[in-house]
Amino acid sequence: MSQERSQKSGFETRAIHAGYEPDPTTGAVIPPIYATSTYKQDGVGGLRGGYEYSRSANPTRTALEGALAALEEGERGFAFASGLAAEDTLVRALCRPGDHVVIPDDAYGGTYRLFDKVERAWGLEYSPAPVSDIDAVRAAIRPGDTTMVWLETPTNPLLNVGDIEALAAVAHDAGALLVVDNTFASPYLQQPLTLGADVVVHSTTKYVGGHSDVVGGALVVRDLEVAQQVAFHQNAMGAVAGPFDAFLTHRGLKTLGVRMDRHCDNAERLVEFLSAHRAVSQVIYPGLPEHPGHEVASRQMKRYGGMVSFRVAAGEERALAVCGATEVFTLGESLGGVESLIEHPGRMTHASVAGTDLEVPADLVRLSVGIESVEDLIADLDRALG
Repeated sequence: MSQERSQKSGFETRAIHAGYEPDPTTGAVIPPIYATSTYKQDGVGGLRGGYEYSRSANPTRTALEGALAALEEGERGFAFASGLAAEDTLVRALCRPGDHVVIPDDAYGGTYRLFDKVERAWGLEYSPAPVSDIDAVRAAIRPGDTTMVWLETPTNPLLNVGDIEALAAVAHDAGALLVVDNTFASPYLQQPLTLGADVVVHSTTKYVGGHSDVVGGALVVRDLEVAQQVAFHQNAMGAVAGPFDAFLTHRGLKTLGVRMDRHCDNAERLVEFLSAHRAVSQVIYPGLPEHPGHEVASRQMKRYGGMVSFRVAAGEERALAVCGATEVFTLGESLGGVESLIEHPGRMTHASVAGTDLEVPADLVRLSVGIESVEDLIADLDRALG
């Protein structure tokens, strides 16, 4: 699909067609898996299509990157071996030792670990701030030192919501870039670049891939100068998506729209059920009118997503028991697949922040609501909650 036509097309059309034209030789409508490390040159430096070595570029990866850029409405996309590989490459491309970054005070545990244990040893400083408090984010910025404001919205696992447009203005006023981790929302529900963000981050392992069968990450940028810096570091650091992983991720991306609608449908039904259950003390979901970020989420998201968190009234031990008692919900980390997952963030995905200011409540349970029959999901949780 041409870039001009892609820009005018609907989301589902872009998800299926953007980034790849049917093969001119065979007519294949799906990008082949180019399982090659190197490419024949037509004379020294005579590259066919710019391909010389698959760390630098691979046609299967190029197709995925083009589709991601089209869906996020960015200038260029980059596919990586994991979400954290994408994050690390971005930080090293755009920051230098001595710089400062503002991160969410309830950031994903892996992101916190990256900044606290890896980037800080490299010389980068960071400060946590609540994404829902614009003034707090502004106060955390160090003028002249802060090069990046890192935003998750909704956050993982407390589902706090940050106002992307307002925070972009705050970051830009301070000369910093706004980076948005869009993993929870997916490009179908939210396009941060259209709201002023400079870079979008994804763990494509999650909703983009959607089938829990591949690990990957992505960056999409809206500025060509930033794209050049990221491209250099992607090649220099080398944590790229392989052709098989790129193929699986791209295949999942094509059905993102229809999957997300079902994820949201099921999540809304489960929120209704949990809100009325006596064993649950609090349901956390941006779609609830009482959620403090509901108004902002309604403005910048198409729907409210498939992630639901709730607190168990009887405390941590009962929360752990609930996580171990489900049968349709699988006890496991990760999220965004077609199957429903349940986890205890304090002991699992967010164990790395235990004992810090980013520690999550011990009675918290997080659900990644899949696309199964919702009646089965409700019955399963009802049994587990007792």
